[in-house]
Amino acid sequence: MLSEGRLLFGGDYNPEQWPAAVWDDDVRLMRAAGVNLVTVGVFAWAALQPEPGRFTFEWLDTVLDLLHDNGIGVALATPTASPPPWLGHRHPDTLPQGPDGVRRLYGSRNQYCPCAPAYRRAALVVTEALAARYARHPALRMWHIGNEYGTACHCDHCARRFRGWLVRRYGDLDGLNTAWGTAVWSQRYGSWDEVLPPRHMQYIGNPGQELDYQRFVSDALLECFTAERDAVRSANPAVPVTTNFMDLYRHTDGWRWAAEEDFVSLDTYPDPNDPDAALRGALSKDVVRSLGGGRPWLLMEQSPGAASWRPVATPKRPGLNRLWSMQAVARGADGVLHFQWRASRQGAERAHGAMVPHAGPDSRVFREICELGSSLDALSAVVGSTVAAGVAIVLDWDAWRACELPHQPLDGFSYVDRLTEYYAPLWRDNVTCDFARADGPLGDYRLVLVPNLYQVTPAAAANLRDYVAGGGTLVMGPFSGVADPDERVFTGGWPWGLADLFGVRVEEHWPLAAPLAVASGDLGDFVATGFAEWAEARGASVVATARGGPLDGRPMVLRNGRAWYVATLPSPDGMRRLLRTVCAAAGVRPVLPDLPPGVEAVRRGDRVFLLNHDDLTVDIVAAPH
Repeated sequence: MLSEGRLLFGGDYNPEQWPAAVWDDDVRLMRAAGVNLVTVGVFAWAALQPEPGRFTFEWLDTVLDLLHDNGIGVALATPTASPPPWLGHRHPDTLPQGPDGVRRLYGSRNQYCPCAPAYRRAALVVTEALAARYARHPALRMWHIGNEYGTACHCDHCARRFRGWLVRRYGDLDGLNTAWGTAVWSQRYGSWDEVLPPRHMQYIGNPGQELDYQRFVSDALLECFTAERDAVRSANPAVPVTTNFMDLYRHTDGWRWAAEEDFVSLDTYPDPNDPDAALRGALSKDVVRSLGGGRPWLLMEQSPGAASWRPVATPKRPGLNRLWSMQAVARGADGVLHFQWRASRQGAERAHGAMVPHAGPDSRVFREICELGSSLDALSAVVGSTVAAGVAIVLDWDAWRACELPHQPLDGFSYVDRLTEYYAPLWRDNVTCDFARADGPLGDYRLVLVPNLYQVTPAAAANLRDYVAGGGTLVMGPFSGVADPDERVFTGGWPWGLADLFGVRVEEHWPLAAPLAVASGDLGDFVATGFAEWAEARGASVVATARGGPLDGRPMVLRNGRAWYVATLPSPDGMRRLLRTVCAAAGVRPVLPDLPPGVEAVRRGDRVFLLNHDDLTVDIVAAPH
């Protein structure tokens, strides 16, 4: 359990940006707002260690004591996401190098190479010093390791570690050359010293090299996380450890990372100007809950107002922060935090929203923060409860990375768009979804959706087959079962390992330059865009067929018992009709049926949350029992 019977509420607190005279006012306002947890120290490395070998903890002692005396817990961060200038100045090799060979200099944040020995040593020194001093401080509730991991580097340090990673993966150069297909374009490697990270090349790079480097970067960053995690755990194993994921992020494999945390946390910043912001927010929250195995999670960051990094940094309209906070709680969060507590007067984020904005506590934003704190306190009965889902959507990081590699049939084929196309109609119909691994447990779900599984392993194919054999209903989208994890294309037709399950054989991928008309007696006619396939039924019943053009008469939706194959990207109305048909066949029902458009319903534990994302007031009458 993340909290002791209360929903956590608060945000990032950066007292090092303010004179000590402000701190007493901060805690007074925190108590007025109902804040019970703040994140401290995320960007405080220079304040904690102004030069090598010298720590200045006295200010942090005062802050943590002050917070504890006022009943406010602390998520203490290791500050390693933003090294101080002295590290980059004394050790230029710790600064990240792009694929263009140019070093990125200090003066911002995230200016570190995750493989540089000097960075790793310095990160452990400050982490161990923090742990030694604060691991048993009474204010400490959790450790927050780093921040929004994602920095990639292509320097010589990374090259050496990449080679070691490849040796562990492939054993020898013959294994590497086979995996990367280096017979193409005379790329065969004869020495490990010849192997480099992907850097700017004369023409198209090797897709196997690029894919493996993405895997390697995720693993290298995870090594940084686990080293710091182990350091703080050794000082006090009772304190839980987390770090903050960034919505759907391709460069860190969420399944691997979540397994290394005590609970998962999310930073999410939907755009208030996006009409689908609530949909995208719900999807991210369902993903992070699923990464944590369905256990309660923590909303680590959201903005109370504007996100200053957006080109159009529109604040949240009145009530929107409360609405999206409640969406997080409904979808399994045991805490709602913000970035940040008090708006910065200087620096890159001076225009970013805050719980105490530049206008001060006499402001709309702070009054809404106080109201939110009161509302969350009244909901503490949901702490520890879980969200049930009858549908799972397969989320696979290798398929994601590989389907978006350069020189695929459709430039711009977006994996997240494919997930969203399947998730959106279910969200609008108030059908709750989990996300799952292709090779993980699926038996508890009535329906499993696989929007894309471009790369497929024998284990994943067998798992999906077993799921259908066990009585589950399966739907798979196009461009699936195309290649193995070495980016080696399967021959003989697709989807490999699953074609007989779906009763289909795909012969060609067919990106669409213009919309494609699709006719269906069962689903009604619809339009498909972007992508289709030249497929034929091999035992399946044809549900929908292309009309006109070179694909005329080709099946676009097929059904083989409980297995459905969708060989194109249906329009939103077509996808909604398809999934309603599939849900009915699988026995999947909404949380509440026939709600007005814009009303979201989620069941958590024994409570149903109703969230109105429309500007209009609606009346909802409970049906008699």
